[in-house]
This record gives sequence, structure tokens and C-alpha cells, in this order.
Amino acid sequence: MPISFHLDVVSAEAELFSGLVEKLFVSGIMGDLEVLNGHAPLLTSLKPGPVWIVKQNGQEEIFYISGGMLEVQPKTTTILADTAIRAKDVDESQALEAKARAEKILAGHTRDFDYAEAQTQLAEAIAQLRALKKLREKGRS
Repeated sequence: MPISFHLDVVSAEAELFSGLVEKLFVSGIMGDLEVLNGHAPLLTSLKPGPVWIVKQNGQEEIFYISGGMLEVQPKTTTILADTAIRAKDVDESQALEAKARAEKILAGHTRDFDYAEAQTQLAEAIAQLRALKKLREKGRS
């Protein structure tokens, strides 16, 4: 029985990854998930955050997704992301600025305050920073 499985990571803009992987780590709506070969079929919503894969050759790759869906089937696994980018392409300064803006809006809300939008912006900025942190941790190992 092979230890790898096929994974596709796609967004509305592009296909970011298609190939064989040994492991997939992702944040589902109900908690963090590790997917290995032979995982039970699954369909779940994904939270903004890092997607960490270990390829068949042992190399690792990390992506940031802003949310989406994960589908696990016997022969293939698919991440359909709202937005997806490689963690190395995340602009840290933009993510930090977005985080600061959202925190400022949440701290000093006014009549024109959109709490849900500010929360979403904050969650996405934090998720991008988590993806960068994971990428940096991977570089130290």
C-alpha cells in the first residue's frame, strides 16, 4: 500500500499544487486535521490559515488559504480555497498593517462599524502571519 496520495490545491485564480504527498495539515472548521493515505472520505469547511504539506520526496511546502473546502476521497484529496498563495509569497508588512487596521477598528468602533468585516480582516491577517511563522519554523528544522 503506497504511503502517498494525490493532492490538488486550487483557488479561483489558479492551481497552486498538484502532486503526490505523504501528509497534509490544515485547519478545518471543527479543528486541525492531518490527512494521510487511507483517510476516511471527508468534506469540511476550512478556516483561514496555513496549509502544510509533506511531499512524496519528503520536501515540505506551506500555503496560506483564506478559507474554502477540503474534500478527501479514496484516490484524491482536493483543497478548494477562496484565496490561496504560497507562504513565501505572503507580504509580511501588508499582513501586519491589515492586522493593525482591523484591531484599531475593533477597538474604536463607531456607527459605521462592521464588526463581522473587521473580524474577518483580522482573522485573515493573523492566518497569513501564522503561515509565515510556519514557513520560518520549517526553515530552522
